[in-house]
Amino acid sequence: MIKNLEQVVAMVLNSFPDQHPRVRWAAINAIGQLSTDLGPDLQVKYHQGVLPALAGAMDDFQNPRVQAHAASAVLNFSENCTPDILTPYLDGIVSKLLVLLQNGKQMVQEGALTALASVADSSQEHFQKYYDAVMPYLKAILVNATDKSNRMLRAKSMECISLVGMAVGKEKFRADAKQVMEVLMSLQVSQMETDDPTTSYMLQAWARLCKCLGQDFLPYMEFVMPPLLQSASLKPDVTITSADSDNEIEDSDDESMETITLGDKRIGIKTSVLEEKATACNMLCCYADELKEGFFPWIDQVAGTLVPLLKFYFHEEVRKAAVSAMPELLRSAKLAIEKGQSRGRDVTYLKFLTDSIIPALVEALHKEPDTEICASMLDSLNECLQISGMLLDESQVRSIVDEIKQVITASSSRKRERAERTRAEDFDAEEGELIKEENEQEEEVFDQVGEILGTLIKTFKANFLPFFDELSSYLTPMWGRDKTPEERRIAICIFDDVAEQCREAAVKYYDTYLPFLLEACNDETPDVRQAAVYGLGVCAEFGGSVFKPLVGEALSRLNAVIQHPNALHSDNVMAYDNAVSALGKICQFHRDSIDSAQVVPAWLNCLPIKGDLIEAKVVHDQLCSMAERSDSELLGPNNQYLPKIVSVFAEVLCAGKDLATEQTAGRMVNLLRQLQQTLPPSTLASTWSSLQPQQQLALQSILST
Repeated sequence: MIKNLEQVVAMVLNSFPDQHPRVRWAAINAIGQLSTDLGPDLQVKYHQGVLPALAGAMDDFQNPRVQAHAASAVLNFSENCTPDILTPYLDGIVSKLLVLLQNGKQMVQEGALTALASVADSSQEHFQKYYDAVMPYLKAILVNATDKSNRMLRAKSMECISLVGMAVGKEKFRADAKQVMEVLMSLQVSQMETDDPTTSYMLQAWARLCKCLGQDFLPYMEFVMPPLLQSASLKPDVTITSADSDNEIEDSDDESMETITLGDKRIGIKTSVLEEKATACNMLCCYADELKEGFFPWIDQVAGTLVPLLKFYFHEEVRKAAVSAMPELLRSAKLAIEKGQSRGRDVTYLKFLTDSIIPALVEALHKEPDTEICASMLDSLNECLQISGMLLDESQVRSIVDEIKQVITASSSRKRERAERTRAEDFDAEEGELIKEENEQEEEVFDQVGEILGTLIKTFKANFLPFFDELSSYLTPMWGRDKTPEERRIAICIFDDVAEQCREAAVKYYDTYLPFLLEACNDETPDVRQAAVYGLGVCAEFGGSVFKPLVGEALSRLNAVIQHPNALHSDNVMAYDNAVSALGKICQFHRDSIDSAQVVPAWLNCLPIKGDLIEAKVVHDQLCSMAERSDSELLGPNNQYLPKIVSVFAEVLCAGKDLATEQTAGRMVNLLRQLQQTLPPSTLASTWSSLQPQQQLALQSILST
């Protein structure tokens, strides 16, 4: 539809002034739907037509439904919208929405609140200028909408206040925040009923207020947490009948029930309970993430509630929230212990928590039916290992490694099944799309497997190698030409990690893996090339005599990457920078095996590198060290490469903190000052004149301070 969007939008906007309110309503409805389905294209191209039309429709006081719908469409439009598009229209839209807030009809007020919330969320700090006008109305609704018939209105005002607070920030919001909190606390204590549909609004509002106020929110936690834990602990309301009976569950059109059939049983579940439970679990995760060590007092209760929910198969959102919360709980405990805020508990408490979380995650992963959640579980497990991996014992590491074997095997067999499906007779484009999505989720799973193994190797170093040996029969097939580039990249990265972290202990694997690495330097996918040339650099650094016989081959492979016609194109620059870094390591550790009078100047000629900022710092530090010891091949006969060295220093220093550490930058400045004092004036003048004018100016100011 994007191709015909212009005609469609024009046709719909032409119906905005139609004399019949139902036509106007339908036109607004269409714009709302298009904003959601075709955003952000629609927002970028047609904001000049759409926003004024919606603002005009809000003036239709004869037809409150049209007004309310126009406010909803503003919400749809702004959800897919950047602040720069929205800002020019804010004056008009906000003033119209304020008029609607004071308009008697509840439906219109609710629409206006939701729209204001979304507009604030999309315009962020630009909303500050409207804050003083808007907030008194929002607070008035929060305080006065006390009737049962008004509770949705009150819920929307909570949502709006909390989103406006997040948009304008703590300083602007602080004065009103205290008053809003007090109203919310009194509501929570006195007026919320057990099945109140607005409970989830309340839970979300608290969490946003926490995000806005940060550590200032801690005093409110004792009010917020008990009902939140209660909602997170809700038991699903489940009815079980036999699947073949003509039972009333199936026939009832009850929106609040969801049915699933398992074997010969039909299970009906009340969805409102599950949604409240899912919201509460998400909020617990938000608090832990936001409050860090301040969340410490609640960890035991929250872990007790969420760990069992890793296997809550009635609702995916509940599982996802529980999965995301696990590393946050460990991080909170670790920080509290480090900062002495853990109420006298020490690292044995972190060990206890690790022992209850990591094995539970591994076990849940084993039973998880959904590929996307599998990827999240692996991601979460990886974060947990980064926080407290050192505390694991050998049998726990063993169970993780066994589970990884399981994950790789299951993933490969799912891929095989999908490949067979593509060969079926009734295979069509729609199924093709599905398979593409499923394959992308599978890549994510492999990606996370690579991350976890990287973390285990970094944590346990050579002690992990017996496990690596077991895994190698699962990993070597991933190097195959028939595998996806992503699988090849991950397999290479895992070997790179082993070579880098285990150093001498990893040399025994070079025979097996280096031929793959050399071949992958020519891979057509830039990410694979990058991983391969990075690995060559690592092996050059730590491989000693085992790497020596391969130096010639490595040089020609690196040269091919560096000389690639589009080497500096944004797709290829990371591979180029890593190849330059690897070349530098060969110059540093294998100088006696190369024609250094040729290779060292060739390396210098590639500098500075600017794409991979981690490698840039390494390479420019190496250049500095070589210059400090007046490396003869670097300076060249009669110091002929000196101007190049000075211009590299100039570029690195002019780039600020990106391309060198502060320490390296300081050393560069000292070297340049020495040159000023020791070089003959003529050499100095010609070196200086080879720089661009702005570099000359920048260097003069750096050297004079």
